[in-house]
Amino acid sequence: MDKNFGEIQALLKKYNQEHLLNGYEQLEESKKQELLNQIEKIDFELVNFLYQSTKKEHTFGQDEITPINYLDKYKLNDDYKYYESIGKKAIKEGKLAAVTMAGGQGTRLGHDGPKGTYDIGLDSHKSLFELLSDDLKEQGKKYGVTIPWFIMTSRENNKQTVEFFERHKFFGYQKDKNIFFFNQGELPMMDTEGKVLIGEDGLVKLAANGHGGIYEALVKNHMVEKMKQLGIEWVFIGGVDNCLVKMVDPVLMGIAIDKGVTVACKSVVKANPQEKVGVFCRRNGKPNVIEYTEITDEMAHATDKHGELLYGESHILCNLFNVKAIERMGATPLPYHMAYKKAKYIDKEGNLVVPDSPNAYKFEAFLFDAFGEVDDMAILRVKREEEFAPVKNADSAGVDCPKTARDLYKKFYHLD
Repeated sequence: MDKNFGEIQALLKKYNQEHLLNGYEQLEESKKQELLNQIEKIDFELVNFLYQSTKKEHTFGQDEITPINYLDKYKLNDDYKYYESIGKKAIKEGKLAAVTMAGGQGTRLGHDGPKGTYDIGLDSHKSLFELLSDDLKEQGKKYGVTIPWFIMTSRENNKQTVEFFERHKFFGYQKDKNIFFFNQGELPMMDTEGKVLIGEDGLVKLAANGHGGIYEALVKNHMVEKMKQLGIEWVFIGGVDNCLVKMVDPVLMGIAIDKGVTVACKSVVKANPQEKVGVFCRRNGKPNVIEYTEITDEMAHATDKHGELLYGESHILCNLFNVKAIERMGATPLPYHMAYKKAKYIDKEGNLVVPDSPNAYKFEAFLFDAFGEVDDMAILRVKREEEFAPVKNADSAGVDCPKTARDLYKKFYHLD
């Protein structure tokens, strides 16, 4: 028996989580060790805090929400070339890296594998990963540099992702020289009684900690350190499922440098006041994103003197950060948000429970919760049809699906 077994039993007893070892004796030796390692890494104080937070009613009534200024990329006029020249210089000097958040699976698309390996149905049959790498390489060639690419995977899909890249010879990149893989953080899932769940494999049931975990993951996995060694000063962070994402944008970069801000984000105008998207705002004077569930009808419909929506700038997960900002944000954990989900688990009698309705808490951090750490940020409005073609749903949904993304991609690149 592992020498730490007694200590782990005592730890579990302290936090009333002894059930985690109920199936220990039935596990293979390697799984036994893995379970003990998992338990040792759990921050049970945080787990308790998160569970208690599920009982509290979250209100935003006391927060002061006000509009935030933005620049429209196609109304910059003479400033366009000015910002572009600043950004081009920084890119040519090798100061930009790209980070792709790719920890998810393609389950909702009916795809067995990491979402980044999904073929959206182009004639080329290129995966999302290849479409992104094509653009990165083309931009690098334009500026005479290789833009380092950092890919955040998850425990669930890391092996498959790396093997996929190996089979495709890393799309011309060189592993650990200009392409790097690192894992997203995870948190245990809990039932409504605050008990950590055991999954079908007999191990602790873990779930990814949301896109807000990106900062901590970059710091803990020494990726920020690697960026500094490479002379990187600016990092674009985007999702793998947007096949039109522009990770290299000299105008966005030039604005950030010129304005002296450490965060610059892209937005697209809301399709209509009721569109279910988070929008940029100021919360108590600080930059933030307000979720569609928080915004009132009055605020959603409010317009300025030009008829533009006051809260119309959608957050599309296209963000540029100074490396120092990432380092600072990664040192302080973000608040976690609770989601109530369906989760299979093994109960204390050793039976598999397959729920037909939500039964478990999952906790996620949101990337934009870190925006409140900065005094100001730049927001650049871009065109939806040029930069935002996400693949989130199956075709049957009719929106943000392979068909809509494919159509936008083909139209942008004149492939029809």
